Amino acid sequence: MDERAAQPGDAGGDNSRDFTVPAPYRMRTRFVLIQTSHAGNVGGVARAMKVMGFDDLVLVQPRWANVLRREETIQRASGANDVLANARIVDTLDEALEGMSHLCATAMTPRDFGPPTRTPREHFDGLLGAAEPPQGVAFLFGSERFGMRNEDVYRCHVALSIPTAPDFGSLNLAAAVQLIAYDWRLALGGFAPPAVVAQRPQADAKALSGMLDHLEQALVAVDFLDPTAPKKLMPRLNQLFNRAAPSDEEVHILRGVAKAMLQVAQKAKR
Repeated sequence: MDERAAQPGDAGGDNSRDFTVPAPYRMRTRFVLIQTSHAGNVGGVARAMKVMGFDDLVLVQPRWANVLRREETIQRASGANDVLANARIVDTLDEALEGMSHLCATAMTPRDFGPPTRTPREHFDGLLGAAEPPQGVAFLFGSERFGMRNEDVYRCHVALSIPTAPDFGSLNLAAAVQLIAYDWRLALGGFAPPAVVAQRPQADAKALSGMLDHLEQALVAVDFLDPTAPKKLMPRLNQLFNRAAPSDEEVHILRGVAKAMLQVAQKAKR
């Protein structure tokens, strides 16, 4: 029941191909949804994955055979259509885990005889600090109503428990995927912050002086400043604008304000 024709070598996808991270951290990452019942959650998961730079999504026995094409799924994906197009639907968990060497269950409640329960960051730090980090990591999420089955948790290396309020730990599926994907991306090195937009050049002293003269005229015209007893208002404004370091465009705006104040004052005196 695979909706996408398998391509050679695409079992896990290389999710670090666009990122500069140390070689040991370049590993395949897969998100596996088991028996998902809500189409909207599948779309939400695709969106959560894409914003963190992941694209390998596998669904095991979802409620809807056509879930990847349903309108609700596409709407909730909010543009992550490439993740949906790349996703696969399979009949068994074994198929979903092919090529993965480290399995992470997501379970709030520790299981008897199950794997150790850890927070995501705690586990990721240890995992990536190992002498030989795994080449393929899969994150498993159970159905919305029942979570993961014990037998599926038991086959995993760890049960990840997202720290939540003790009295209310219920997380939407897509929200849980977003949190795990975020922590995992940080552990892998994260993304470089967006380039800082070049700041506009600061207005020179002449432009600032002209603006202050213009503003002084306006303040006098609206009776805010007494020209016979100006005190320290203008020097203080001068220091204020020095600290603000306005650009030429901002100086033009302030002169426009002064001009409008003068025009209003003239009209009032007619």
